Amino acid sequence: MKLFDITDRLALVTGSSRGIGYAIARGLSDAGATIVLNGRDTEALEKARATLAAEGRNVHARCFDVTDARAVETVIAEIESGIGPIEILFNNAGIQHRAPLEEFPLDAWERLKAANIDSVFFVGQAVAKRMIPRKRGKIINIASVQAELARPSIAPYTATKGAVKMLTKGMATDWARHGLQVNAIGPGYFRTELNAALVADRDFSAWLEKRTPAGRWGNVDELIGAAVFLASDASSFVNGHVLYVDGGITSSL
Repeated sequence: MKLFDITDRLALVTGSSRGIGYAIARGLSDAGATIVLNGRDTEALEKARATLAAEGRNVHARCFDVTDARAVETVIAEIESGIGPIEILFNNAGIQHRAPLEEFPLDAWERLKAANIDSVFFVGQAVAKRMIPRKRGKIINIASVQAELARPSIAPYTATKGAVKMLTKGMATDWARHGLQVNAIGPGYFRTELNAALVADRDFSAWLEKRTPAGRWGNVDELIGAAVFLASDASSFVNGHVLYVDGGITSSL
């Protein structure tokens, strides 16, 4: 099991004050990592940090906007000098907006691009340029089944997640020769705050359960195994891969 041991490795997880990011941060901590949480909501971020710290975990928090390239560079430099070298990065921060495509607001389009694509590029680049001289590092981007499948009212979101998929492959192509592994996790439909309205919609939940071979929504803790695998030495020759954790939805019509 030493292949999966990430004891004392520093992991930055963006968008980790709640939901999938928080679950991944907790799972990495269980595998031994020191965690840096990130978010823009100071109160929610501190609550998440305090909860994990009270459990005896080695956890820090940094409140910064991952869509602001200058802020990203400043905080990444501060983390590296003040806490330690970032060995694991999870680019998890992202947003959703639903509207008919012909009426999709332009400001929502811009926000989606910034939160879902720009952040992956900004944080990934800032961390990778520090990993490269060390000849090691793990970058894991959070994609989605929507990198492969579309649904009504979320076409711009599918476009952003398709971009994350290809940016992951591009990062691996450029940085694998420097000793980095860059991969992505593609979650299916999980019970999170972001999906609360869909979970509460009986018709949608019934459709999803029939559409998914596993017959149910996913629970966020079911992402932890994939997260630890991609963050650990167990995935030392895995690069540019999108690991779908989706109950089989991308495998079945």
